[in-house]
Amino acid sequence: MKTVTIIGAGKIGKMAAHFLAHTKEYAVRCVDAHEGSWRSAVDGLPNTTGSTVDFSNGAQLDAALKGAWAVISCAPFACNRLIAERAKAAGTHYLDLTEDVAVTKDVMALAQGASTAFIPQCGLAPGYITIAANHLAAPMSEIHELRCRVGALPQFPSNQLKYNLTWSTAGLVNEYCNPCEALVDGKITLLPPLENLEEFTIHGTQYEAFNTSGGLGSLGESLAGKARNVNYKTIRYPGHCKLMKFLLQDLGFIDRREDLCDVFERAIPTTQDDVIVTVCVAIGIENGKLVEKTDARRIPACEIDGKHWTGIQITTAAGVCAVLDLLRDGKIPAKGVVRMEDIRYEDFMANRFGARYAV
Repeated sequence: MKTVTIIGAGKIGKMAAHFLAHTKEYAVRCVDAHEGSWRSAVDGLPNTTGSTVDFSNGAQLDAALKGAWAVISCAPFACNRLIAERAKAAGTHYLDLTEDVAVTKDVMALAQGASTAFIPQCGLAPGYITIAANHLAAPMSEIHELRCRVGALPQFPSNQLKYNLTWSTAGLVNEYCNPCEALVDGKITLLPPLENLEEFTIHGTQYEAFNTSGGLGSLGESLAGKARNVNYKTIRYPGHCKLMKFLLQDLGFIDRREDLCDVFERAIPTTQDDVIVTVCVAIGIENGKLVEKTDARRIPACEIDGKHWTGIQITTAAGVCAVLDLLRDGKIPAKGVVRMEDIRYEDFMANRFGARYAV
């Protein structure tokens, strides 16, 4: 039985601990800076222990990683540099969920010369969406356009933003503020966030999508020279982007991100009734013809093992747990940087956790 340390016992860490513990194939250690969080996460789970760890304390991280085969970082993205560093020192496989571009580049640099795998960005977006988009485009001899769209949305929006908090508020604000990598005319380009607004309808529901940072992962870089345009946008209900521009640009919260996080956490309710919407579109030449292929999915909150879990918990934790299984089973490299586009779609979807996306 392989030991896996989960760092961060918030929404996603709790779901990941539940998934892995119930396989009865992993011994799970769940650690958090707050005792109440890890105790809630491990309550009733088989083969699972917990402890209190300061994510900024290298010695405490070393203790949490001692003897662990792998670590999954569900911690705030700013903590991942140190966690990855200590994982390398411990000879422990490293996986994370971050969408932050700068942190991911640092993690990839750390992977140089490592004896274990470093697998950043393996949640929902980047993560599953990268694998799905790459799969759509793979048969094409020429890739003209590859679009990745993802949204974590309330099923029953009731405020002006038409939004509820479902994941890390700091991560949300971060992706609204940072430059957005894209492949434009075959070249890696940085685009401004909240721009290139588009609208579309799926099964009678209208959505909008706009540039946000980090969701593309390394896919643009991997397809440079092979594709013309590759981009990522966040999905919201219509009107959200305009209000976010007002807050960030007109009111200046782009320079006061912590204050905006405080405002959001004070004024915007969380919800247990969310839905994940994913859309991948590939346009290009396949078998000598210009074709367009679309993969659209809708994954709502639901009950698993008698407990209610949100869509963002299910999809994000399913992504990283599936990748962990594939690593254990030898279906992805066990050394150095592993990118999401290195993972076969068929292997991911056939996995017991990846199957959560098969809706």
